[in-house]
Amino acid sequence: MHLDHLREVKPLFKTISQCLTVIFGAALIALGFNLFLVPHQLLSGGVSGLAMLTGYFTNFQIGTLYFVYNIPLLIAGMFLLGKKFIGLSILNVAATTWLIAVIPVTPVATDPLLASVFGGVIVGLGSGISFRAGGSSGGFDILGSIITKYRDFPVGSVLVSLNALVIVAMGYMNGNWNLALYSMISIYLSGKVLDFVYISHIKVTLFIITNNTDDLLQKLLQLPRGVTLIKTEGAFSHKEKDMLMTVTTRYELAELREIIRKSDPGAFVNIVETLEVMGSFRRG
Repeated sequence: MHLDHLREVKPLFKTISQCLTVIFGAALIALGFNLFLVPHQLLSGGVSGLAMLTGYFTNFQIGTLYFVYNIPLLIAGMFLLGKKFIGLSILNVAATTWLIAVIPVTPVATDPLLASVFGGVIVGLGSGISFRAGGSSGGFDILGSIITKYRDFPVGSVLVSLNALVIVAMGYMNGNWNLALYSMISIYLSGKVLDFVYISHIKVTLFIITNNTDDLLQKLLQLPRGVTLIKTEGAFSHKEKDMLMTVTTRYELAELREIIRKSDPGAFVNIVETLEVMGSFRRG
């Protein structure tokens, strides 16, 4: 009875832990905005950059714009990335919006270059922490996640490419290309820190020894990666077992773990980092 109670409580604790981590990531993002980037009218890129750019040239609040601009991407992500991922992303966006309004805009660094460096690192760290918890910071992070789910690109590098358009708009509208270049440094560092924290593009190979092959294989074959079935024999017991092998990304690893736990909690799983993949990585 006691063990059953623990099994029921464990998912709740995990969800609470994820939510608190996402809120912590949101706090870092808001601090990066209001203490480093906004005081110098720098951009963070993506949807938040669009919100800042609009806020600098209008009377609208940046936090409100940030929330409004994220709505269509959150809706799109709900259909393509899963409800749990988007649920945590909504929490991050809502928390970031509230914290932007609460934290006063106070310049910590007087030098725009220092502000762009530290602002970019802090925002990238906040975004990476949100990704590690199973969500995102919304905006182009969601768009980047959609791209990396179906194409093999690093999230941070995708975001850097998308954010180039925001930088050009900044320089053109403001007429101050120094601020645009400082913003480019901030966005570049954000993307690099995000990739360092999240490393979703790194591939891993799973070797799964299971007694519930049919059910597990059926669920794994619904994913975009191929699965290989290998017949094995225990060296000590001499019992025949099935081993499933599949290569995936760190982004999809959490989903795979959940599938394995539900299909066969007693399965033996060996996860190793994969240096390189040749041939077709995505199953057509």
